[in-house]
Amino acid sequence: MRILFDQGTPAPLRRHLGDHIVDTVAERGWSELGNGELLERAESEGYDILVTTDQNMRHQQNIADRRLAVVVLLSTAWPYVRLRTEEIRAALNDVRVGEFRDVPILQ
Repeated sequence: MRILFDQGTPAPLRRHLGDHIVDTVAERGWSELGNGELLERAESEGYDILVTTDQNMRHQQNIADRRLAVVVLLSTAWPYVRLRTEEIRAALNDVRVGEFRDVPILQ
């Protein structure tokens, strides 16, 4: 599965997703793209899932007709995100195309 990390997604999380191909928006040079452009670019480049911490994206973007899914981490803090890697992996495996899936991160 090809996964794209948005700005704010803790980069160390990629070490816990070894069975997936993970890139970051910064590595792709897409840091300046708005959410709509980012989703369009990610989709056209063949990404399956965008992982973001932008909790407003679901209210700004309709992804029902897109060929990718969005997993939203409800925290940017790596010390807390790291404790939820199992839940994050489960969300990545369960989320469906055209769907937003939240992953609560207890702090």
